[in-house]
Amino acid sequence: MKKFFSRIGKFFKDLKAEIKKVIWPSKKQLINNTGVVIIVILLVGIGIWILDLLFSRGYMALMQ
Repeated sequence: MKKFFSRIGKFFKDLKAEIKKVIWPSKKQLINNTGVVIIVILLVGIGIWILDLLFSRGYMALMQ
């Protein structure tokens, strides 16, 4: 049981050391990256919507 708790303690020590190595983005970078992600999601969504529309119309044309 003692080994179990020492392993948990080591895990949190290692976690703390790794978090110190992280380079956190500035507020400006965070806002910029968030904007880019939102725009890409919208563009991909619109592209999928257009392809779905084209494929469904093509399918309906074949079924008539």
